[in-house]
Amino acid sequence: MKVAITGASGLIGSALSAALRSDGHHVVPLVRRNPRSADEVQWDPAARRLDPVALADVDGVVHLAGAGIADKRWTEARRREVLESRVDGTTTVAQALVGAQPRPRFLISASAVGWYGDTGDRPVDESESAGAGFLAEVCRRWEAAARPAVDAGVRVTFPRTGLVLSRRGGLMGRLLPLFKLGLGGRLGSGRQYWPWISLSDEVSALRFLIASDLSGPVNLTGPEPVTNAEFTETLGSVLGRPTLAAVPGFALKLVIGDFAEEGVLAGQRAIPGVLTQAGFDFAHPNLRGALEAIIAS
Repeated sequence: MKVAITGASGLIGSALSAALRSDGHHVVPLVRRNPRSADEVQWDPAARRLDPVALADVDGVVHLAGAGIADKRWTEARRREVLESRVDGTTTVAQALVGAQPRPRFLISASAVGWYGDTGDRPVDESESAGAGFLAEVCRRWEAAARPAVDAGVRVTFPRTGLVLSRRGGLMGRLLPLFKLGLGGRLGSGRQYWPWISLSDEVSALRFLIASDLSGPVNLTGPEPVTNAEFTETLGSVLGRPTLAAVPGFALKLVIGDFAEEGVLAGQRAIPGVLTQAGFDFAHPNLRGALEAIIAS
């Protein structure tokens, strides 16, 4: 199989690319810089430029690219960048897919559990409508941007990913140094749910979606979401470190701005209903097992 990937150099994209290559598949990274090899294809999502000819011989596209949600403070300019990078990128890929002849069979277009807004302790699956807030609006418009591909008959799947756990980056890359020093603690009330998934299960789930006939939204989260307080206690226990510290909500808002409200102090008790029903087998179904594997790796 030949698969084009945007965001192929990121945490998830690089792991997925390696896994697909090890399976014997041909990976075509879509890059914004000048290509450095014959396998790479240049695109310009901001200008909505991607030659459909470049996708004419691929089986499908995994679209992961987008500006980091938590990389910078949420100024108006950064909010616009987060939204536009997703809408422009997805529109560009979808339109190129429609124009490609022959047309690729599938588009796996990234989304996030932010779709649901703050759900409190109420479990939510893929049947739930979009919630309120900036992140929910981003996800709604992000997924809507793939409509041209859907209308053209391409199988389009939206993996709504939770917090991806890996010591190589993301959430764990930030938390591990603090917890190893005994400085870990709950954030805010600690009652907000953190829908996590290990990087290895994230990659396995994406490979599962590529090989399946599933379409529409699919929650890429572990089957046992936990609260921030439970996450904190479990990580401290696995590391053998105390977790007595606590960061009040107002302090988080002062340090990281508006992102704290939706990205840290709010949460989603998201359940992987579609994956479970489809028979996906999680390597790390519970948090302790996932954290032990990550720390031992």
